[in-house]
Amino acid sequence: MSVAVMAFYLFAISALTGGLFTVISRNPVHSVLWLILTFISAAGLFVLLGAEFVAMLLIIVYVGAVAVLFLFVVMMLDVDFAELKAEMAQYMPLALLIGLILMMQFGLAFGVWEAADTAEAARAAVTPEGVQNTAAIGLVLYDQYFLLFQLSGLILLVAMIGAIVLTLRHRTDIKRQNVLQQMWRDPAKAMELKDVKPGQGLQ
Repeated sequence: MSVAVMAFYLFAISALTGGLFTVISRNPVHSVLWLILTFISAAGLFVLLGAEFVAMLLIIVYVGAVAVLFLFVVMMLDVDFAELKAEMAQYMPLALLIGLILMMQFGLAFGVWEAADTAEAARAAVTPEGVQNTAAIGLVLYDQYFLLFQLSGLILLVAMIGAIVLTLRHRTDIKRQNVLQQMWRDPAKAMELKDVKPGQGLQ
């Protein structure tokens, strides 16, 4: 068994273990830490595939930003996880049914899967001779699939705006800043001088 095969099995088992414990961990902080392990293991698999740039992006963006943000949110917000788990328990039968269907589909897919003889040649033909991995990704994204790349960004923008609109609630019991009212106020009426006599307070 070569070193690459051993590394593949190590990263694969680590990724599967991290993903499993991310779901079943009772402590949300531990769940985020297992998620970080899953991201790092997936980055190792990308390195084995020769996609070093994608691996570094996975570590920098997901581990360095998203997972750390999750960790800070979980640790700083006062979330009642007992109540969330109680609400989640009522959807457990449906979740188990969906999981069983997915496992059956994976079994059917991998049961008839076999590697093609031309797979290695097709993967090598994607990257031209003498072109680095990062440059090849740039050529594919910004040349061959430029329109699809821009459309995907537009879809994400629309989804972000939709999420903001759906979750925005104007509460009437909160005092908000009115910039125009502040600009149009009369300085002569904004301040009033009181002649307070000794021994008396303001009414």
